[in-house]
Amino acid sequence: MTAEELVQRYAAGERDFSGASLREVELISVQLPGINLSAADLIGADLTGSNLSQADLNGANLAGARLRQTNLSGANLSDANLKCAVLETARLEDANLTRANLIDANLTYCVFSQLRHPILTELRQVILTQLRQV
Repeated sequence: MTAEELVQRYAAGERDFSGASLREVELISVQLPGINLSAADLIGADLTGSNLSQADLNGANLAGARLRQTNLSGANLSDANLKCAVLETARLEDANLTRANLIDANLTYCVFSQLRHPILTELRQVILTQLRQV
């Protein structure tokens, strides 16, 4: 699926894109609150500056994805693969990161509050500089 197709279908009211193949897609600064991308292939995707608040990313593969300044507030990232993902200045308030793989992820300047079950999240080699809690 292309970025254009996803945005058009979302604008038409579709929200369920579970299992979609979106490898290396560029979705920069798009508004996709509440989208269902569970089990989607988003390896290497560029979602910089996008609004994915309340999104379902359960089991999504976001390895190497660029999520700088992305709004992931209230998103379900449980069981998501965020290995080597760049989440600099991302908003993760009330996000669910249960069992998420954050190995080698960069969370510099991320904003957190009330994370659900962060102790269960894989945090090896995660860059956690200047985290802000609100």
